[in-house]
Amino acid sequence: MMGVTLESAIKRREENVHMDIKQLHYLVALAEERHFTRAAERCHVTQPTLSGRIRQLEQELGVPVVERGQRFHDLTPEGRRVLQWAQAILRDCAAMNEELTVLKGGLAGRLSLGVVPSALPMVVALTQSMRRRYPKVQFAIYSRTSDELLRDIQDFRLDAGITYLDNEPVEHMTTLDLYTERYRLFVAHDHPWTNRRSVTWREAADEPLCLLTPNMQNRRIIDQIFAQTRKTPTVPVETDSIVNLWAHIKFAGLSGILPEYFGELLGADTSIRSIALDDIDSTHRVGLVTLERDPLSPMVSALFETCREGGLFPLGTN
Repeated sequence: MMGVTLESAIKRREENVHMDIKQLHYLVALAEERHFTRAAERCHVTQPTLSGRIRQLEQELGVPVVERGQRFHDLTPEGRRVLQWAQAILRDCAAMNEELTVLKGGLAGRLSLGVVPSALPMVVALTQSMRRRYPKVQFAIYSRTSDELLRDIQDFRLDAGITYLDNEPVEHMTTLDLYTERYRLFVAHDHPWTNRRSVTWREAADEPLCLLTPNMQNRRIIDQIFAQTRKTPTVPVETDSIVNLWAHIKFAGLSGILPEYFGELLGADTSIRSIALDDIDSTHRVGLVTLERDPLSPMVSALFETCREGGLFPLGTN
């Protein structure tokens, strides 16, 4: 029986399968925690209970789900397929509960949103507008690279995300344009260029820069622009934190390249100046993404509808 395919096993045993939602929750928790005890704690059950229910799931499906040893190793190929189905089923159950909640008295629940670091300041406009419309909706905002964000949406760890739309492929996603991102050079207030209205990207390449790390799409975009100048930038410091990048500009005398709206967001900080980078078109579209499905869950649908409002993102996006 352990050698049959998942599809044939399910077809032969469909009348005898009595799996329940808890078993699927346990499997998802185990796949994410990769540790039986931590998964049990997350599910508020004992470790033997969680292990027993997953064994029961294997018996009911007729396929091995977990590679077992002294400790958790991984899911089997069949287990990974079951996990995909479990994630989809749990997401559909959550969407059903959201819709029933709306019918009973208004949209409510928790919406998890992944955001690329350079776009984090813009999320405030979205959460503020959503909270005015739907005061019972809560947000969990997570900083993610663009790759992590898309993967977490596909794995049902995030409901939606805000990321770049036009630089690298965004596949199997429903998307909505939000605003255009443009870049400026940020320097300390005593920098020799503070009175200049603009500099070229070639000039910026000669500056000691603090930039985001290469796993960030923002950095890959900046590197692509520098490649057009045929100059390699000087980057003594890389960081995955916008706050840390800003601190290096302010206190260490480095320069940085950030979306222009950071100048408006942090306009009260007179110790930093921003200068236009205007010799190369550096605009990129940033938008809302979620897994392509029909229908969207009520909360995600409300999120997209809210984002379609005009003037939602006023900072440096005209």
